[in-house]
Amino acid sequence: MGTHPEPPPLPARLSDPRPVIAVGTLGWTVATIIVLASGERYADYLWICVAGLGVAAFGGLIFLLQRHAMRRGDRSAQRGL
Repeated sequence: MGTHPEPPPLPARLSDPRPVIAVGTLGWTVATIIVLASGERYADYLWICVAGLGVAAFGGLIFLLQRHAMRRGDRSAQRGL
């Protein structure tokens, strides 16, 4: 039984989380604008959109903090961001 060769690494454009964060934040922003423009009919969904924006902002903040820690050289930072 032979050893299996190592798979090639993913291209940088496929492992970069920045486009996913940007598209998710943009999507929640558009949804919030649509709910606000629709008036009272969909007012119950406004809080869902606000929560989505909050989660997107929190995830973006965590990404930026981890990236900063990695560049600083902290041992506890995630690598490859």
